[in-house]
Amino acid sequence: MNVSRHRRLEMVVRVDAIDFQPLETTAKVDGSFMNETAVSPILDVQGLEVHFGPLSDPVRAVDQVDFQIFPREIVALVGESGSGKSISALSIANLIPRPAGRIMGGKIFFHPPSPEGSGVTGALEILGLNDSELRKIRGEKIAYIFQEPATSLNPVFTVGWQVGEAVRLHRKGVKVKAEVGKLLADVGLPDPKHTAKAYPHELSGGMQQRAMIAMALACDPDLLVADEPTTALDVTVQKQILELLVELRDTRELSILLITHNLGIVADVADRVYVMNNGKMVESGETRSVLTNPQHDYTKKLLAAVPRLHK
Repeated sequence: MNVSRHRRLEMVVRVDAIDFQPLETTAKVDGSFMNETAVSPILDVQGLEVHFGPLSDPVRAVDQVDFQIFPREIVALVGESGSGKSISALSIANLIPRPAGRIMGGKIFFHPPSPEGSGVTGALEILGLNDSELRKIRGEKIAYIFQEPATSLNPVFTVGWQVGEAVRLHRKGVKVKAEVGKLLADVGLPDPKHTAKAYPHELSGGMQQRAMIAMALACDPDLLVADEPTTALDVTVQKQILELLVELRDTRELSILLITHNLGIVADVADRVYVMNNGKMVESGETRSVLTNPQHDYTKKLLAAVPRLHK
């Protein structure tokens, strides 16, 4: 795994345009993917089912979905709006809003990496945890970057205060001001001391998204869920944010779930991809396989809608 994903995919890739060179590859049409290595997944979602609306006639927003994420892997979950991507992502930390939504079935196993030689083994079953146990997982082990940073950041608090909030709550004994400066520097924000004193409206869209990423990293999580992290950003800033995510994956040994409808993004950064349609997982596999030789009609339609270079 490295930053130059586009070379290994042998594709001409831009953030919003793809020119495919078909290869002799195959992709899986069901929701499963068998990793060839012996490494256990950090996240294993099995038979997830989420309903909204009345019990008598529910909307099956997520219907028997399976997917896995392995250590230091970027996995993309793609599909059009309403396909169930974000609901699946929220379910990972049991964040489905109640009583409107209900997780009706399935299991979500989270395998936090254990320090070498610690002797700690086993997995956490997220849906079986109580509220107190979930609070120790959210942010500290599984963190989220939500779309639209301008609406996610609180306008009445400085950026530094908001980034430092998670540090104060979850990392007792850490010098908050110094840690905030380090986090802001790690995500590429210029002059961290000045940026920490700024309010969200004083930052550009790209800077706001970097601040959101710093907040997500504040507790040094093992899994980062990025829900449409480049929405409303221009293509140049999109590219910078994607490069930052790949760099953070490598330097912090993160696993990343990337939620997007943009197949250009998928081709550029993802190791594997899952395709959702109407709440179901319709295709999965290595990114190169799915994008160059799709098997499901829905995936083919998604690819057909992507602007091509040299057309």
